[in-house]
Amino acid sequence: MGVRTSPPTRMTAMAWLEYVLPLIFLAPLGATALVVLALRHLEDGALTSPYDGHTLREPAQSLRNRLDRAYAALFLDGALGPIVTLAPLVYGMGRMLFANRHSWLEWALYGLLTTLLALILCFRLIRDVQRIRRLKLGLACELAVGQELERLIRPEAHPYFVFHDVPTDSTTIDHVVVTPHGIFAVQVSARTPPLDIKGEPRTTVVVAGQRLRFPGWRERQSLAHARLAAAWCRQWLAHRSLGNVAVQGVLVLPGWNVEIDKPPGEIMVVDGRGLATLLDDTSLQPMDDATHQRVVQALDRRVKGVTSGDQAP
Repeated sequence: MGVRTSPPTRMTAMAWLEYVLPLIFLAPLGATALVVLALRHLEDGALTSPYDGHTLREPAQSLRNRLDRAYAALFLDGALGPIVTLAPLVYGMGRMLFANRHSWLEWALYGLLTTLLALILCFRLIRDVQRIRRLKLGLACELAVGQELERLIRPEAHPYFVFHDVPTDSTTIDHVVVTPHGIFAVQVSARTPPLDIKGEPRTTVVVAGQRLRFPGWRERQSLAHARLAAAWCRQWLAHRSLGNVAVQGVLVLPGWNVEIDKPPGEIMVVDGRGLATLLDDTSLQPMDDATHQRVVQALDRRVKGVTSGDQAP
């Protein structure tokens, strides 16, 4: 007579399988969680200079870093929270397929665990939002104080002014520099240099009239944007009856070695090194004090808020 497996042993093995096999249903949630963890540093605010490779320090940089970490925490809670919350329910649904007997106490436990995880997720999201609000308030206060302190080195009567992100009718101009001898519309174009066979970056760009010859491709778009920015400034200033003010378009290619094969006309193409000294030494057309003050006031109003009277023709 052969040896037969006792029914309790088979029942014990089936009981283990009833709890192990439902883990298969958690595989898609686990894969999604891995993707979320891999993308948690996607929006990192740390920037390095294309000139020396050092980390750029902006006003209130420490608060900016804390705000970036707070946004990363909000991203993780908002993305991983639903995955963790749904895990007990998904596992319970798998148990329904493999279990021989159903226990209402077990299903109640799954529901209670899901509810508890959902409450924890809500509290964490509320905490993240409150932290971001506090950090944004602190950042705004530091920037406001920093702007006031800048008056020590750039008082109201200073003849040089720089306006950032000046809105036009359809886009923005990166920087508009007002000097006593003209206005410069500065557009910044970021391009990633390709690598050569040795793995070294090829950072030479050739200006050939209306085209830029990069290593491996050519383009006209950057020059066209700089030309449009300068043209818009001229039309806008003329529309504001600010006189015949000289405007020079400037295209900056940080990190590139610029070679001029054929001048691009009225556009300056530079790499950005010593840009302040270059603009100071470039004399376009002197402005009297009254015109200079009106131009500064008009650009200041334009940056702070576009009004119907500021629209270009």
